[in-house]
Amino acid sequence: MTEAASGFIVGLTGGIGSGKTAAADMFAELGAAVVDADQIAHELTAPNGAAMAEIRRVFGASVIAADGALDRLAMRRLAFSDADAKLRLEGILHPLIRAESQHRCEAGLANGAPYVILVVPLLVESGTYRSRVARVLVVDCAEATQVRRVMARNRMSSEEVRCIMATQATRAQRMEAADDSVDNDSDLDGLRRQIAALHQKYLSLAENKLRTS
Repeated sequence: MTEAASGFIVGLTGGIGSGKTAAADMFAELGAAVVDADQIAHELTAPNGAAMAEIRRVFGASVIAADGALDRLAMRRLAFSDADAKLRLEGILHPLIRAESQHRCEAGLANGAPYVILVVPLLVESGTYRSRVARVLVVDCAEATQVRRVMARNRMSSEEVRCIMATQATRAQRMEAADDSVDNDSDLDGLRRQIAALHQKYLSLAENKLRTS
């Protein structure tokens, strides 16, 4: 599936702690369909998730939690010590995430949503997604804000958060890839005003695309 064949899809991305979920929730409140690649990944790696049999076969029981889900901490430690492990995991998950996100985008449009917000945390890092969206929207904030939010949310140290950030695209790289951006360094009301303006823009763009397709 390409974006041109699927309706109007906006790829929403941003670094860890930037506020992607808050932004996506606001779009959903305004009537957009939201498809979250991270949510799909969690479903695939939950107990009895569609990816778990292959993950167990490739990595063994050491990365499987007692309930049968992926042990994310064990997997993260393995990936930090073995770069190939991360690539093998992505090789299992990415095709499944892509297929399911495609299905959910199509379902959202079929159910009458004017456009889809496809939330992909690593969109800039993963070139395949760029070809599937009409526009890239970056939720941006200062790196210090990211660190503070993730420390509070996940009870991680500053060093741990910055290690994760180091594996992601830089703030400058994301902004270079952006067609649109929102500043999420202040409060939720400020974010909501920016989302409302973009919603009107995307309604217009989606209508124009439908009219000319």
